Amino acid sequence: MLELRSITVDAGGFVLEGIDLQIEKGTWASIMGPTGCGKTTVLEAVCGLRQVTAGSVWIDGDVVTHWLPRHRGIGLVPQDGALFTGMRVDAMLGLPLRARGMRRSARRLKVQAMAARLGIDGLLRRTAAGLSGGERQRIALGRALIHEPRLLCLDEPLSAIDRGTGASLRSLFKDLRDSGTVTVLHVTHDEQEAKGLATTIWRMEDSVLAKLDNADHVTNAR
Repeated sequence: MLELRSITVDAGGFVLEGIDLQIEKGTWASIMGPTGCGKTTVLEAVCGLRQVTAGSVWIDGDVVTHWLPRHRGIGLVPQDGALFTGMRVDAMLGLPLRARGMRRSARRLKVQAMAARLGIDGLLRRTAAGLSGGERQRIALGRALIHEPRLLCLDEPLSAIDRGTGASLRSLFKDLRDSGTVTVLHVTHDEQEAKGLATTIWRMEDSVLAKLDNADHVTNAR
């Protein structure tokens, strides 16, 4: 479903070379490694937020190496959620649908359904100001999922959230994983988080990306 073929990425003095990755459709793949190792740079290359200077990026059989981010069919949840502070939650959830020309009445129905799915029904008329970290991440997840992306990318989604809220979101992520409705590329520095969610794990260290065998990482993924 997702394949990186010997890509090189120059991230302003930090260079990744010869990166290979293969993820099957419907799976949850995690890239784990210490801060600064380059895992987020790989995710940004997949999304089109970092230029690939060599090699190729494939999604569902399409070579998307030079496609604009909005044309790749990817939903992204950044580490900080990247919400618009003064915008209402319902408007933020509906932004991807509005950008794709969906009519207002149809957008409203999809927004309501997504809010119910994520347990944020009561937040739709609020703005992002004053919301908790967990609420912000649920909104960011809803915005990423609402246009039914073929790939969902999560960049350290639990790193800035307290333990109790993180447990609730982790349960939500497990439900999403078990549904098999979306392929996920998940970046984290937390080994326990990766092992608890992923069906496939890649470890990044010293700018080298290597896949772990199932025996090395499958602990409590189910």
